[in-house]
Amino acid sequence: MLRVPYDDLYKALHRAMLQLGLKDDKEARAELCARLFAETTRDGVYTHGLNRFPRFAAMVRNGSIDVNAKPTRSVGIGAIERWDGHRGPGNLNAYAAMQRAITLAQQNGIGAVALANTNHWMRGGTYGWLAAGSGLFAMCWSNTLANVPAWGATTPSIGNNPFIIAVPRAAGHVVLDMASSQFSYGALAGYAKRGQPLPVDGGFDSEGNLTRDAAAIEASQRSLPIGYWKGSGLTIVLDLLASMLSGGLATHQLPLDPLREAGQSQLFIAIDPSSLAPAAELNHIADGVIESLRHATPVDPAKPIRYPGEQTLHLREENLRLGVPVDPEIWQKLKIVP
Repeated sequence: MLRVPYDDLYKALHRAMLQLGLKDDKEARAELCARLFAETTRDGVYTHGLNRFPRFAAMVRNGSIDVNAKPTRSVGIGAIERWDGHRGPGNLNAYAAMQRAITLAQQNGIGAVALANTNHWMRGGTYGWLAAGSGLFAMCWSNTLANVPAWGATTPSIGNNPFIIAVPRAAGHVVLDMASSQFSYGALAGYAKRGQPLPVDGGFDSEGNLTRDAAAIEASQRSLPIGYWKGSGLTIVLDLLASMLSGGLATHQLPLDPLREAGQSQLFIAIDPSSLAPAAELNHIADGVIESLRHATPVDPAKPIRYPGEQTLHLREENLRLGVPVDPEIWQKLKIVP
């Protein structure tokens, strides 16, 4: 493992974004795109940070991502709006959509933006952290290409649609960021590259046996939905809500080639609780929930129970102090970008 200072990582990504054609206009799009990739890596979500950048660059070069496209409002009434991402960079589109949902929530108490025709948003948790940082609750999700079999099927027909819930809290925001498959394909790729078994069964091998072999699951394309049939049902309704409310593509309409997975549908919801209760009252409730978790008896005494997002805060501090872990091969290629 190689560690590099966060500022060096950001600067290298910024140079790469400019090389790909993003511009630092008044919106500083190249700077923001680089920062989102760098922060994702800093926070320990390596599969959707630097390790994802080569795929992002390949999609820019093959025309699946239009670096100059910006999201625009299509229609809206009250606190809900439809936006078109025009297949621009997915993280920039998603960031803008959540920012708009936050503004709508601050005006109306709740705000929702349904985003069509966009691309992979990289780390979905980014947008939950964004809302929580403004003192707002949030939920957001995205559909994906069909890469998980529906429960009872042997061929992929549903997505591993990521789902995020964020709860603001003074002592550390609670942010759940999960795929609706047991392991995202980015996580499977990481385990396969390291030659490590999964901690629990993650899917089926080519013979239809449950397995912890990440490479076998990648080969079979039979990842396991979380909660078996329950996760299968969840990913179906997430796809329905995102595509119907945005007027965009559903999972079955998205290209099956991961390097051309463009046109995704996403939904961003923000809730401003300030008119319902004082922040101190809400923090007291949240702190009580977290404190109750601390009293649970852990299976392994060396591994205390954590709330969603707690490990992110730990890794963020550690990686800023020690340097951000990077894949040496990807880092070397990034460094030589003009």
